[in-house]
Amino acid sequence: MSLTLLAINWSSVGVKVLQFILSFSILVTLHELGHFLTARWFKCRVDKFYLFFNPWFSLWKKKIGETEYGIGWVPFGGYVKIAGMMDESMDKEAMNQPAQPHEFRSKPAWQRLIIMVAGVIVNVILALFLFIMITYTWGEEYIPAKNVTYGIHADSLGRSIGLQDGDKILALDGKAPETLELLAIDVVLKEGKVLTIERGGQQMQIHIPDGFARKLNEAKLMGFINYNVPVIVDTVTPAAKFTQDKLIKGDTILTLDNQPAYWYHQFDSLKQPRKDKEIALGVKRGNDTVLVKAVLAGTRVGFGERKPDQLFGTEVKKYTFAQSIPEGVNRCFETLGRYITGIKQIFTGKVAAKDSLGSVISIGNAFPSIWDWERFWTLTAIFSIILAFMNILPIPALDGGHALFTLVEMISGRKPSDKFMEYAQIVGMVLLLSLMVYALGLDFWRIFK
Repeated sequence: MSLTLLAINWSSVGVKVLQFILSFSILVTLHELGHFLTARWFKCRVDKFYLFFNPWFSLWKKKIGETEYGIGWVPFGGYVKIAGMMDESMDKEAMNQPAQPHEFRSKPAWQRLIIMVAGVIVNVILALFLFIMITYTWGEEYIPAKNVTYGIHADSLGRSIGLQDGDKILALDGKAPETLELLAIDVVLKEGKVLTIERGGQQMQIHIPDGFARKLNEAKLMGFINYNVPVIVDTVTPAAKFTQDKLIKGDTILTLDNQPAYWYHQFDSLKQPRKDKEIALGVKRGNDTVLVKAVLAGTRVGFGERKPDQLFGTEVKKYTFAQSIPEGVNRCFETLGRYITGIKQIFTGKVAAKDSLGSVISIGNAFPSIWDWERFWTLTAIFSIILAFMNILPIPALDGGHALFTLVEMISGRKPSDKFMEYAQIVGMVLLLSLMVYALGLDFWRIFK
């Protein structure tokens, strides 16, 4: 355990945590602000407005007017406590008193419905706004699949279906992939059946077997394919320890301890068993071949390799603001569509819940280890549309559950009793807490595994 903790790059973890807290705070605050503003609009008293939950104590709180504003210590969400509403506080004593004009329960059903869905609407608007602005600000930069000169490196899952190093991917089910990064996603979500490839100048087809999408999802889209790239030195760090000659920018590594190491996956696998040992590198430098010896720091030589985008080039598609609007909207709902497809696959058994669910640990780990505003806002937009979808599900304790009961009341003309709402709230909270504990347990299991 202690060795595992020492191996963690805590500075990277700190950057991830800061990004997660900022992103989550924006999402929760704006979501709850939707409820808060509509409640005040309809003259409901709002007793509390909290970022994060605060059982037993709060990190900070201040009462302004009738409302107590605060920050809790459990980072699983946030809440507004609207007078006369059965919510997470389960304030049954207050609900047993006669309804007051300023209470939620005394308002017409259509007003209560608007208050309940306002948070979801704000999250949808935020997601749309962010996707549009991301599209306008950064456009779309990617490595076109057609530019991948050296073909792919087939990892274990790729080799299991017949792919080989150097294969060039031409199409999935007849459609040319835009990027290799999207190919694995399409195989899982679209359940692709046939890959068309080029091998040795000849076209051929690879049939994807049933159940492969599930295996790929279990592996978190890893172990399938990657770029096949040579090891070309781009930068050398001051910490690199050379015992004979040294690496310089532009060197191409050919061998490691006399074994072929031209491709990065070869080089990386050869380093692993040589931790902290001296290695001999056969290096091509201009028209010459030289021998460089270095002592590994762990499994690192101390240089930065030339990245795929530097080798193959990228294409950047820029959008005017007018063009960004439909493109951003399309990206937003494509993201939601992929998420819903993933949920369907869990319920139909095509992928296992234990391989797809994650807690705040998984969410936080999605953020990069260095601060990247484009990535930060993209993830915030993705989480915003997912939060909207999850909250509108007709589950008691969620906004969608309250909205469903209100719609039933509007249609039937009969309001559910306070006792029914109390029991429904309890059932919903038990379900949600159980799911959260299960997801958290899965994340801890993955970490220790």
